[in-house]
Amino acid sequence: MNMITFMLTLTLTLNIALITLNFWLSQMIPDSEKLSPYECGFDPLGSARLPFSIRFFLVAILFLLFDLEIALLLPLPWATQLKYPTTTLLWTLVIILLLTLGLIYEWSQGGLEWAE
Repeated sequence: MNMITFMLTLTLTLNIALITLNFWLSQMIPDSEKLSPYECGFDPLGSARLPFSIRFFLVAILFLLFDLEIALLLPLPWATQLKYPTTTLLWTLVIILLLTLGLIYEWSQGGLEWAE
């Protein structure tokens, strides 16, 4: 019981110290780096109702799709330990084939070209 109390006290003290340091060390005065546009090129203090580039949106969606593909394929090495690994490998092949065909279609339609 004494060890649990000690660990709880240590954790609480550490949490309070980190929260206090966070408020004390954080900059409250914005500088030019914090106010400058980043990644998408929009002015962070401007109007939020500006038209959004559909090409930027398309690349973001493609990134999410391929990120999801990686998440689906991560457990693949353990498929060889299953009772029927060929079924898992077949579904993996189907997923990769569908995503590859989608990428080829998007590429052929010019969806990945930034210059118009």
